[in-house]
Amino acid sequence: MKKPIILLLSLVCVALTGFSQNKPMELPLYEGKIPNEVPGANLENTEVRPNKSLSITKVRQPTLTVFLPAKEKANGTAVVICPGGGYAKLAFSHEGTDVARKLAEQGVAAFVVKYRLPDAAVSSQPQIAPLQDAQQALYLVRKRAKEYNVNPQRVGMMGFSAGGHLASTAGTHFTQTHIQNPEKLSLRPDFMLLIYPVISSDPAVWHKGSFDLLLGKDAPAEKRQAYSNDRQVTPQTPPTFLVHASDDKTVPAQNSILFYQALLQHKIPAELHIYQKGGHGFGLNNATTQDQWFERCLNWLNSNGLLAAAKQ
Repeated sequence: MKKPIILLLSLVCVALTGFSQNKPMELPLYEGKIPNEVPGANLENTEVRPNKSLSITKVRQPTLTVFLPAKEKANGTAVVICPGGGYAKLAFSHEGTDVARKLAEQGVAAFVVKYRLPDAAVSSQPQIAPLQDAQQALYLVRKRAKEYNVNPQRVGMMGFSAGGHLASTAGTHFTQTHIQNPEKLSLRPDFMLLIYPVISSDPAVWHKGSFDLLLGKDAPAEKRQAYSNDRQVTPQTPPTFLVHASDDKTVPAQNSILFYQALLQHKIPAELHIYQKGGHGFGLNNATTQDQWFERCLNWLNSNGLLAAAKQ
């Protein structure tokens, strides 16, 4: 009887070890003082919506939630995820942690940023607070690359809606450093995954609410154009995968189209998928089609050598 019992205990231990390896970890984004912090009470609020998704507002203490793949699956690629929410809130589960789990299943280390929203009560420079947090996330992943079993030259950024604007800002404004970076690590994402992103400040196609909250309702045209990221594409902009729906009335599909056209103009590798229907904010599941954009995304990552196991 001893051998079956020992075998059973061994299997239980293996199962528990595997579970602990795959359990997400939430870490403070900054080890010391948060840049440009305005002292005040922590009024952060997490709401469970009717569809069971989590929505977070009034972020004061930004964090990074780490989803590491099982060691035998890890391929060395990492993705930093910026949930959307119009710069008013964070759709933290269906545009963040849900996606991170799917990526980890594919061997990709995933990191969800709970970034500060532009708020003068939280930051003395609210318009750059989200970008600071995105840059800090990239810095932290590259700094700890060995610990996370990540290739520091295979760290991409993913964003949904306004999170897509933040990710594309990180991918087009990376020469402007807004954080402490003593090691001078690269703050440029190696690739971008933009899902129904806010891109353009053109009033004909923009998401006015996102730009108003980020830059202020009376922001001059020059400032809005500086954050119209289709205008900021250069030959150094990272390769990009984009997804949108034609019937998106919140953030028109022209946002992705304009960015894609700018990428083509500068000969940046890019792929764009536009679905006939789906509206806005569908997360992982566009219920209007049997096609899964996440599978298209994996195909694109694979075609760019980002799902192959890293060389030892």
